[in-house]
Amino acid sequence: MSTTHRECREIITKAVCGKGRKFSQVTHTVTPPHAPSSILGAWVINHEYEAVKSNDGVEVVGTYDINIWYSYDRNKSTEVAKETVSYVDLIPLSYLDPKHRVSTVEVSALATQDPNCVEANVSSSGKGVVIRVEREFQVEMVAETKVCVLVCSGGCDDLDKEADFDGDDGSDYEDLDPDLLDDEVD
Repeated sequence: MSTTHRECREIITKAVCGKGRKFSQVTHTVTPPHAPSSILGAWVINHEYEAVKSNDGVEVVGTYDINIWYSYDRNKSTEVAKETVSYVDLIPLSYLDPKHRVSTVEVSALATQDPNCVEANVSSSGKGVVIRVEREFQVEMVAETKVCVLVCSGGCDDLDKEADFDGDDGSDYEDLDPDLLDDEVD
C-alpha cells in the first residue's frame, strides 16, 4: 500500500475557452449594366475573411465576389456582371469558460460552408438580380485559463520503470499501410 500524499495544483495554460457556430442566409441585389432577360448562372468566388473578438462573441469580417452570367436584349446577348460584397457576421459563443484571462484571448474562424449561391432571379423591377447566399462559420476562442491537476508529492515511480516489450513480436503492425503513415509529428 502506497503512502504517497496527493494534492492539487493550479496550472495556467492556454485552452479553448469558447466555441460558437452560425449558419446565415443572406440576400444581395446586383444591378448589371443591362436589364437582364434571364439568369444563366451565378457564382460566389474569392472568399476572404478574418476573425475578430467582440464583446458578444466573435465577428467574422469578410468579402467575396458575386459573378452573374445573364442574358439581355430579349435573350440575344450575354454578359457577366461582377460585384464585391462585404459582410460582418457576429457569431455568439455557445460555450464560454468564465475563468479565462481576457487579456490573452485569440480567436479563429473556419468556414464550414463557404458562401454559395443557392438561388438567383431577375428582380421584380426587371433591372437587377436577386441572389440568395448561404454561409456557415465555426469559431473558437483560445485564452489562458486555470486548470487543477493532481500532484503526487512522492513522485511518479510508475513512470520511471522501463516498459516491458518482451511479448511484442511486431505482428500487430503487419497490416499497416506505410503510405498512410504520416512522416511528420506535430
